[in-house]
Amino acid sequence: MRILFLGTPEFAVPSLETLLAGPDSVVGVVSQPDRPRGRGLRREVTPVAGAAREAGVPLFQPEKLHSAEFLEALRALDIDLAVTAAFGRLLRPALISLPRHGCLNVHASLLPRHRGAAPIARAILEGDALTGITIFRLDEGMDTGPLLLQGFEPIRGDDTQATLAERLARLGAELLREACDRIRSGSARFRPQEEEGASYAPTLRKEDGRCDFSRPADQIDRFVRAYHPWPGAFAKVRGTAIRLHRVRPLDRIDSGAPPGTVLGFDPHPVLAARPGRIAIARVQAEGKREMDADAWARGFRLEVGERFE
Repeated sequence: MRILFLGTPEFAVPSLETLLAGPDSVVGVVSQPDRPRGRGLRREVTPVAGAAREAGVPLFQPEKLHSAEFLEALRALDIDLAVTAAFGRLLRPALISLPRHGCLNVHASLLPRHRGAAPIARAILEGDALTGITIFRLDEGMDTGPLLLQGFEPIRGDDTQATLAERLARLGAELLREACDRIRSGSARFRPQEEEGASYAPTLRKEDGRCDFSRPADQIDRFVRAYHPWPGAFAKVRGTAIRLHRVRPLDRIDSGAPPGTVLGFDPHPVLAARPGRIAIARVQAEGKREMDADAWARGFRLEVGERFE
């Protein structure tokens, strides 16, 4: 088969590598345009674009995904199958209908749960014990197309968005290999999604990382892990933004103090939640490197009674 691959972040790279190593021909890769990032605003190559260039596969990074010129370039590739994995842009019917066998998506949840752009973070945030990968065929809806394959992955108590994404990326690549085998052999059987149990995982924004200490301690722990590394959980103390890399829930006892109040040190700063107490283990102050929270607290001269807001 002649396959077009569409993806952008590191999550999608194992799926692309699986296709490149398989019996089919990857005739093109589409990734989002390289964007200026960091203080120096240097253009950062997307992981998928980097992998495509290294493999010598034709790479497309269009600003206008559905322009007549770009769609014509794709038609010239004579595509049998398109595969998307965390591409980051919605595909319209004009593009979805181009491949002979349609467009498969590698989605990081057990659909219909957590449709949308941020399923991994949402699964951790909501305390799911199990998540996985769904291979399905795109239609005009938001992750509503018919299902082909699903695989399961337990969520560990210390999982962050990053650690869970790494395992799901490998699982997605394995399931994609089987899906392509079924498409190639004509044995693929799709089944409609059910609407019962459907939920949504919207795109994460930077401001979503603001930590609310009026939540229970275990929910704050899930919040920090779900949003690591992006958008990153943060709070302010004395007007200074502090990024929270790792926290440790201690109990669900209500201290009676306002949420976010420093109750003591163990040696890490211990804060009041509602209910419960939570220790701040790893932090990063503005313009600084990540560090152990007790070392940061000593340098910052953090005191009992101060409040994270």
